[in-house]
Amino acid sequence: MIKKNLSNFSSRILGMSLLAIIPFMSFAQKSNWQNLDLKADSTFGISTERAYNELLKGKKSTKVIVAVLDGGVDINHEDLKSVIWINKKEKVGNGKDDDKNGYTDDINGWNFLGSAKGSINYETLELTRLVRRDSAKFGKADATSVPASDLTAFEAYQKNKAELDKELAEAKEGLENYSAIKSAIDDLVKKLGKDKPTLEDIEGFKPTSDIETNVQRVLSQQLKNATFDEFYTDQILAGYEHFKSQVDYNLNLDYDPRSIVGDDPNNSKEKFYGNNDVAGPDARHGSHVAGIIGAVRKNNLGVDGVADNIAIMAVRSTPNGDERDKDVANSIRYAVDNGAKVINMSFGKSYSWDKAIVDDAVKYAVSKDVVIVHAAGNDNENLEVANNFPNPNYEKGGTAASWITVGASGPKNDETIKASFSNYGKNTVDVFAPGVDINSTIPGSKYEKLNGTSMASPVVAGLAALIRSYYPKLTAVEVKDIIMKSVVKVEQSVIIKDENDDTNKTVPFADLCVTGGIVNAYNALKLASEYKK
Repeated sequence: MIKKNLSNFSSRILGMSLLAIIPFMSFAQKSNWQNLDLKADSTFGISTERAYNELLKGKKSTKVIVAVLDGGVDINHEDLKSVIWINKKEKVGNGKDDDKNGYTDDINGWNFLGSAKGSINYETLELTRLVRRDSAKFGKADATSVPASDLTAFEAYQKNKAELDKELAEAKEGLENYSAIKSAIDDLVKKLGKDKPTLEDIEGFKPTSDIETNVQRVLSQQLKNATFDEFYTDQILAGYEHFKSQVDYNLNLDYDPRSIVGDDPNNSKEKFYGNNDVAGPDARHGSHVAGIIGAVRKNNLGVDGVADNIAIMAVRSTPNGDERDKDVANSIRYAVDNGAKVINMSFGKSYSWDKAIVDDAVKYAVSKDVVIVHAAGNDNENLEVANNFPNPNYEKGGTAASWITVGASGPKNDETIKASFSNYGKNTVDVFAPGVDINSTIPGSKYEKLNGTSMASPVVAGLAALIRSYYPKLTAVEVKDIIMKSVVKVEQSVIIKDENDDTNKTVPFADLCVTGGIVNAYNALKLASEYKK
């Protein structure tokens, strides 16, 4: 997955090795490594299989509804379709709101990013929306013309505008450079006359320019460890598309797709809008998350989810861009009102439009005994310093008692145990969980390995659902407590970025999160059995 730090990419292809620009990430981990056991498999998974084999055989469980608040879920995927939540109070396709909940034909969940006109795919960042909102008032103002009562808001606008300009400039530079790299590779491939050249094809090519020599050298190095598709599609093309979407959509003040929904985006109290298309135009991310939580176990297909008796409720709240607080709040409330006992939120942003409305929804979920699991983010930042929304800290004081923030870990019990991209925070991140090279479901009954705290969060959501399924009398707060107390402590030191001067420093893993460890299903279920007694 393309990370924010790609915006630092500033080198051109001519005269420089691409290896200095885009390191190709190649892993050889087993599929479902997140479910393996450190002692038995020499892989720092969460011991899910051990838990099933040693603790859960013959035990009865109750079905738990898990809401996946995301970009959409492929409800027809071969490894998901039998675990998709079905709203039995609704009659399929009759165009009526049978259960009178305000959402017509919400059979498998709801999409807060659509209407009869269709669904939003790309959106702006929250930063872009804040600048657009405030530019109407402050765009032509200066400090001398602004009333004292508006000075704080004016200064915030100036700061946000400067940040937007900076990010847009970096995105344009990134797009220009990736375009040059893509073009150079495309030209070489065209000369070869093969869409997917092999290492032998590349090494047999006779370059006629410095650029071709450079591209040949880089491709030769990359294709020793990967196919052409894995390098070109997953790295070059993904980087190009990432920066193009930033320039065209995410950071574009003139882009606003919200008219597709037809609501009033400034009215945070509005609840009844959207459609029942829970897949939307891009269900890759949400489907991957859903599979990690609960892809059907032991069916000889694809992957095995963490939890074995769940129903996935798809709630579409997150576009390719920043989610809106209004949609997040409504998605949480929808999930709670329709029976979800675990909510996974693999999204986040650095700015918030209306934190209070999200806080109210979170308080509602906590009051209804729901576990909320949230990804820490992928910017390798310290959340003691950097903002990450939504978060469990209420604006008016207090903290969400059943909220778990999750960082991403790798498979090896060494200095790489913290995923290089994962955010962290001694008091702001609760636990870490596997989030590197995680294989899971994507649309079209396919499977793909992805990296991110987006993958770590559903590992924990799956664990929370597993505990609630086998020990249904436990409260949400107790489930969180069990997950926190049952981690496997990490004794390693890891390298992180020093937020003061942007250099690297070595710190104990214990400094990265509240618990100082990786979640563990075996330990958690053992502890849960003692809670029950």
